Amino acid sequence: MDLVSIVTVNFNQPAVTEELLQSILQFNTHPAIEVIVVDNGSRQDWTTDWRARFPDFTFIRSEENLGFAGGNNLGIAAARGNYYFLINNDTEITDGLIQTLVKTFQLHPKAGMVSPKILYAEDRHLIQYAGYTAMNFLTGRNKCVGQYETDAGQYNGVSTETGYVHGAAMMVRKTATEKAGLMDTNYFLYYEELDWGERIKKAGYELYVNLDAAIYHKESVSVGKRSALKEYFMTRNRILFMRKHASPLAFLGFCAYYAFVVTPRNMLTYLKNREYGFIKVFFSAIRWHFTHKPDSPDLGYPL
Repeated sequence: MDLVSIVTVNFNQPAVTEELLQSILQFNTHPAIEVIVVDNGSRQDWTTDWRARFPDFTFIRSEENLGFAGGNNLGIAAARGNYYFLINNDTEITDGLIQTLVKTFQLHPKAGMVSPKILYAEDRHLIQYAGYTAMNFLTGRNKCVGQYETDAGQYNGVSTETGYVHGAAMMVRKTATEKAGLMDTNYFLYYEELDWGERIKKAGYELYVNLDAAIYHKESVSVGKRSALKEYFMTRNRILFMRKHASPLAFLGFCAYYAFVVTPRNMLTYLKNREYGFIKVFFSAIRWHFTHKPDSPDLGYPL
């Protein structure tokens, strides 16, 4: 039986994390799992209490916030599984989830990553993710298949290649990480799973979505719907992804699109919503690219 290492990262959300751990205890039926929780520089260290309450799980404490990629990489370093199942702490699993995802790898030997269908926890019949389209290297955008559709089973029975997996719930073959490496920590937050997917594809693997498996996601519990932190890293990392993966000609076109379409549109949105502080954050994220190489560990944001 293939061992699956479930890895999740907590940052100042102990109650949310505990709900995830309870859902694993209640709904998991895969007989070979290990659960690894990384407390990622939270204000308070909850790991001692968690070890007493969840004695079969592993808890790791980082004194600094390593970001989404760094926290998950720390968990993977302690993992022993053939597959790493990285899930947000603001998720809850369902019956058969893990077995179904493992079966995808067994049926598709070239699969390197696979995500399940993701449903919004606040409305469990509303789809958040049923796959991704390929990246448009002119705009630096892709589309999420099925988002905001009512789940009436229209995607059930589908196990197919996808443009990208979803960072809220992604199972990764261990051998794929050995060839492509772990997540790039200089993204810190957002776009790191897209970058990882690109590198895993370049290593000769394929990305899949299996819509017979489902997970519930409490979207943006840690960061919030809109925040300066989210605005900065979404802007910076969108450009960073394009710097790393677009061809020189495509990147030139992207820069023109960003200057003449994205920037004016964002300025109008900030002014309309009176989000004046976001203007400084937006241009700070762009300016980072004029002063830093893509692999620079300097995030440019005062965390």
